Amino acid sequence: MTVLIVGGSGFLGAELVRQAAVAGHPTAATYATRRPRSIPGVQWHALDLRDPARVEAVMAEVRPRVVINASSGMADWAVTAEGPVRLAMAAAKSGSRLVHVSSDAVFSGTRVHYDESCLPDPLTPYGAAKAAAETGILLVQPDAVVARTSLIIGDGRSVHERTVRELATGARAGVLFTDDVRCPVHVTDLATALIELASGESNGIHHLGGSDALSRHELGMLIARRDGLDGSRLPAGLRADSTLPGPLDVRLDSRATQRRLRTTLRGGHQFLMPTP
Repeated sequence: MTVLIVGGSGFLGAELVRQAAVAGHPTAATYATRRPRSIPGVQWHALDLRDPARVEAVMAEVRPRVVINASSGMADWAVTAEGPVRLAMAAAKSGSRLVHVSSDAVFSGTRVHYDESCLPDPLTPYGAAKAAAETGILLVQPDAVVARTSLIIGDGRSVHERTVRELATGARAGVLFTDDVRCPVHVTDLATALIELASGESNGIHHLGGSDALSRHELGMLIARRDGLDGSRLPAGLRADSTLPGPLDVRLDSRATQRRLRTTLRGGHQFLMPTP
């Protein structure tokens, strides 16, 4: 199957590109500003999701069987909310299967545990944009997959891991919150699960979080242990005492999706074990 990875230059997108190419799928990927380095067998296309004509042009040129949208526009409504709906419209027109990566930011944390039946109730502009994209995509293309995930970790390359290293070495100021809880997932597991969903016949909402609920501070301690850093140097604090908006405790219940997958979504205690 021909696969188009939208947002292929990002952290998750790059892993999706790598896995799709290794699996032998004809692969195309997009970038927003800077073209990534060449990868054998991968065609790169510049794409601004705010530009409907460009979305149509890339889809027409690639003619993908599957589109995986791993793009990230943060709180930019035109990119994060409207862009994926444009992509869904183009995918529906071309008969392409769409897998859209969403976020646990669509939830407020009021009920703590969230399975796929829970309705979004976001607290932040980013969460609202993600929730709007989910609604629009499933209206345009009801057989699409919307995959919500959590903090993405990956062998030292994620923003969370860089933050821990900088805090532990004194390169930056700040704290890791002990009351801000998520279900971190390894980028390799997440990408594998997304490709598995793309290759199957599932549709609708799926949760792809790791099996362990961890606070930002607990996650930081596990990263520090794996990397041989002094965890006692990681400052702790309460998000509830800060001015940062957003939910506190959001735990994706991914058990229903996990039962359908061959891919195991490991928890942080497992994938952050120190290498012997």
